Amino acid sequence: MVLPDAEDNGSLSKEGVLKKETKMSIFIDCIEALKTFLVAYMTSIWRFFVSPPNKSVTGEIVLITGSGSGIGRQLALEFGKLGAVLVLWDIDEKANEETGNLMKKCDAKFHLFKCDVGIKEEVKKVGRRVKEEVGDVAILINNAGIVSGTKLINTPDDMIEKVFRVNLLAHYWTVKFFMPTMIRKNHGHIVNIASSTGLVGINKLTEYCASKFGVVGFTEVLSYELIFGGHDGVHTTLVCPSYVETGMFEGCKMRFPWILPPLKVSYTVEKIMQAILTNQQMICIPRSIYFFTFLKTILPVEAFHEIIKLFGAANFMDSFIGRQNSEIEEKTNGFHNGHESHDTVKT
Repeated sequence: MVLPDAEDNGSLSKEGVLKKETKMSIFIDCIEALKTFLVAYMTSIWRFFVSPPNKSVTGEIVLITGSGSGIGRQLALEFGKLGAVLVLWDIDEKANEETGNLMKKCDAKFHLFKCDVGIKEEVKKVGRRVKEEVGDVAILINNAGIVSGTKLINTPDDMIEKVFRVNLLAHYWTVKFFMPTMIRKNHGHIVNIASSTGLVGINKLTEYCASKFGVVGFTEVLSYELIFGGHDGVHTTLVCPSYVETGMFEGCKMRFPWILPPLKVSYTVEKIMQAILTNQQMICIPRSIYFFTFLKTILPVEAFHEIIKLFGAANFMDSFIGRQNSEIEEKTNGFHNGHESHDTVKT
């Protein structure tokens, strides 16, 4: 294939064949883009008031990381009620067994696996077991995560690396392992639980916020690869909740809880389930997160600093108590309420 010279206004067609750009072709492309934009905009307005019908997940294999408690456990129970086959990953076998006991009560089908998603080879090893013993995963929910809860200067280097392995790199390993089958079948759904702190940072949560910003970017570009690659049957959903009321951030609070309230696990999972079942590409919980993200993009940096101070985000971690059983406590229940851990990473 001959690529256009720098002075040539050529472009590649959908078939990969070089075509000559003309004023008319550019005009037609602009009209098509405008039409698609207007349709998408009007559809989003319509869906704000009328939710699309839920898709069926009966018999679908759903893999959830960090299923030992919190959001992971509750998601497992909700999918179990809908007739899905659950594959539950957690490094804490006892906690995962407790989830399994709850699954039995609702007569759900499930399989328990111990896995540290922060270790690439372990993800591959356990992933192969899942394919052999259960089948092809149709819905992948990356929920596991940890946070140190300390200032950057007080956070050990190995803890920073661990946060990135579990909170961000694990998404790469699970998606790379399970997505090829989804693409081959043109059927699947990848759900990444990020955080509102992946859109607007919180003071004194450097490694956590940075890892969640990474999840936001990863999911955005992953969706581009699927959409522009023609894989319209494989969906992605990015979830950005504010802090969930679990005790991990005990003592922390925003200045105006009626605007940014601590979220109940049940409410958060209800919204996540709705987003997954309707193939929603992104959801922020609560909706006020959309507003703060918009403010961040339009206000001068110094002006947004004042917004941060006004709402108490600058001092959110100052009154942190949490559940500290060691010098540095590792948790998975915080801003996305995945699964809580003490002394060892749990996913």
